Amino acid sequence: MRVLALLDGTIADAQAPLLRADDLGVQRGDGIFETILVVERQPRELGPHLDRLERSAQLMDMDPPDRAGFERAARAVIDHWPWDTDPEMALKLVCTRGVDGGDGGQTGFAMGQQISAEMLRKRAEGVSAVTLERGFAPDLKQRAPWLLLSAKTLSYAVNMAAMREAEKRGVDEVVFTATDGSVLEGPTSNVVLARGDTLYTTPPESGVLPGTTQGALFRAAEQAGWRTEVATFPGEWLFDSDGVWLASSVRLITRVNTIDGVDVRAADEQHQQITKLYESQY
Repeated sequence: MRVLALLDGTIADAQAPLLRADDLGVQRGDGIFETILVVERQPRELGPHLDRLERSAQLMDMDPPDRAGFERAARAVIDHWPWDTDPEMALKLVCTRGVDGGDGGQTGFAMGQQISAEMLRKRAEGVSAVTLERGFAPDLKQRAPWLLLSAKTLSYAVNMAAMREAEKRGVDEVVFTATDGSVLEGPTSNVVLARGDTLYTTPPESGVLPGTTQGALFRAAEQAGWRTEVATFPGEWLFDSDGVWLASSVRLITRVNTIDGVDVRAADEQHQQITKLYESQY
């Protein structure tokens, strides 16, 4: 099931061609996107997702996306989704630089799609993961802004290659590490770990995408009396913590059961507590 809307709020045929062959989003992955969880008509963190879309555009030297247009398109998709049969939806907002050499401006649309059974399984059961080196130092973002680290671009070839490597190794997910061994992020998630009464995640300055789901969790945790730290931490902490989670809009707060074949400590009670903290925001 897919529902497609243009920025003027018009519903389009999701099975019909939409992008021109010379659109830079098609030819070069030259564009940006966001994926938002919508539960029973309510989009989660829509404002922060639109803020992040604008941030990615700024890092890409693109014109600011049509925020009002994306809000219209998002609402059109939500209004036309079959909520009777699907209480959750993944809403994707896509913005490309437009046609190569053209003056028609950016290409933008919103698309709603079903959440896969595999993603639902991961949410329920947790995941196994492998650490893979991402190939850059945690200070590279400041030294080489042209590499677009921490921008959410359409160029996800490396991320998907990492996920295929995980599959080859018989595991579900990947945790990227920097050249100094510190933890970065997953290909499509932020890494969160607990040590005592403190939750940790990696800062965007290290080249990771600032997380909306992780942000909601930290907001709730602080209200409940937890400490939170956005700071660089070593890979060894993955194996010496009280729990590790992958956070993203669609997977929510997914528990990591093993990393590199080693069991990760995370009591059921604590996992339920972390999950309830996040859900308390909605």
